[in-house]
Amino acid sequence: MIDFEIPADLAARRDQVRAFVEEKVVAYETDPRVTPHGPTEDLRTELVGLAREAGLLTFQAPRDGGTAPTHLEQAILFEAAGWSALGPVALNCAAPDEGNMFLLSKIANAEQAMQFLRPVVEGHQRSVFAMTEPDGAGSDPRQLATTAVRDGDGYVINGRKWLITGANGARTWIIMADLEGAGATLFLCHGDAPGIVIERTMDTMDRNYVEGHCVVLFDDLHLPASALLGEEGEAFRYAQLRLAPARLTHCMRWLGGAVRAQSIAVDYAKRRTAFGKPIGQHQGVGFMLADNEIAIQKCRLMIWWACWILDQGHRGRHESSMTKAMVSEELFQVADRCVQVLGGMGISDETPVAGFFRDVRAFRLYDGPTEVHQHAIANRLLRD
Repeated sequence: MIDFEIPADLAARRDQVRAFVEEKVVAYETDPRVTPHGPTEDLRTELVGLAREAGLLTFQAPRDGGTAPTHLEQAILFEAAGWSALGPVALNCAAPDEGNMFLLSKIANAEQAMQFLRPVVEGHQRSVFAMTEPDGAGSDPRQLATTAVRDGDGYVINGRKWLITGANGARTWIIMADLEGAGATLFLCHGDAPGIVIERTMDTMDRNYVEGHCVVLFDDLHLPASALLGEEGEAFRYAQLRLAPARLTHCMRWLGGAVRAQSIAVDYAKRRTAFGKPIGQHQGVGFMLADNEIAIQKCRLMIWWACWILDQGHRGRHESSMTKAMVSEELFQVADRCVQVLGGMGISDETPVAGFFRDVRAFRLYDGPTEVHQHAIANRLLRD
């Protein structure tokens, strides 16, 4: 049976999340601590405190020894959180922390979970996933140039990474390096470990991630044997474990932003007049709003379908690639049409729409650009 009805308890939780974002978080969108490099750590701490007080912090994590929300349930809640770009930051369900929490919950041992995972779940510290490199690993992680060599019972890591989201001030670090004799391997350490050098924060068009994206140098980073995360040589497999659900949570959050942008555009089209009537009554504007409404629902249903696949116990790589490719492209078109409807207002920061446009353009690259997903989808079709 196919049932699109949202259960009453889940709908109530969704409404609670949405109300929190609207009533508590939206006011911070004009806070000077939202910088060109994203929200500051100080702002994040303040917002997390509000979510903790409301009993909504890290809502995607298991509660009181119970189970975590299903992927489909998360889709409902993450969309509500995405009403503001600061919503996921406050609720502790933003990237990269959300994906890192998921990964660590699957492969970290008990001691690592206590030291590195629990403080992130509780909102006390942030995390990074250090994989992407200037001249190597990215969409093709097989080009990994950062190296790890054995040193007695431990390891020494050298290399350079870039576009490392939230590196500045993050405490929990997951590092991918090419381990001699084993291949791509994950390591876990604290961000203040000697040998981790934050060279600079990059200037990027998106402004929604805490402390932005950094260039990082690993200069003879010495780690103990206990820093090994999972098994040697299994980094690519672990990364895939993280990527499928992480792609979808990106889609969920930005869907929430698209709903917000559309609501602003619709309201403006009702109030703004030109040539004797509200601009929404002119076919050129009305059709853009209609196209947006169709695209938003199409994206929502695609996300729900891919989440359902994961909830059935499937890996969902093919389905998540299809969803990420389609949703990122469609939501960018939604953002563009909202800017067009708003006219001059749309290119200003008088509303959140211009910021959403910048952020959702970058979303077309997060967790693999559209063309890489299309390549993977085509290979799957031809192989099958």
